[in-house]
Amino acid sequence: MADVLSRLAPPRGARASSKKRVGRGPGSGLGATCGHGDKGDTARGAAPRAGFEGGQMPLYRRLPKRGFVSPRCIHYNVVNLASLARFPAGAAVDPDALRAARLVRRPGPIKILAQGEIDRPLTVKAHAFSGKAAERIAAAGGKIERINPPAAPAEEPKAPAQEGGSK
Repeated sequence: MADVLSRLAPPRGARASSKKRVGRGPGSGLGATCGHGDKGDTARGAAPRAGFEGGQMPLYRRLPKRGFVSPRCIHYNVVNLASLARFPAGAAVDPDALRAARLVRRPGPIKILAQGEIDRPLTVKAHAFSGKAAERIAAAGGKIERINPPAAPAEEPKAPAQEGGSK
């Protein structure tokens, strides 16, 4: 039985290569520094962060910055009128129906835009509508209902500063 056990091996091609055994002495070729070389960031188990250029001024700081991005802007999920053609006439199209139809995938408010045509009366409920989209829905015999967008989380009041120094 021992003779059979000593000859057991995985089938040919089952294993790409054996596991690298590091720190097993100088004869293994992976002793002492375990294949990491001497000193430096990579020898200490840390890889440089993404975009690090070895101390050179990184590209994202060399390029000019343009424009302005408001930290308080509302990021709407956009749905075009052409996408509403999949709903039957007289249907109520609300955020739940849009998510079920996979027209909206991210959380957040929904805005209906006027790209495309609408040929059936629908009751469309959304947080915002473009002017043309509202006109086209009404012209097709449908109705629009504006939903109040979800309230932004209120900032917690800061604790008042204590007077006096340490005791």
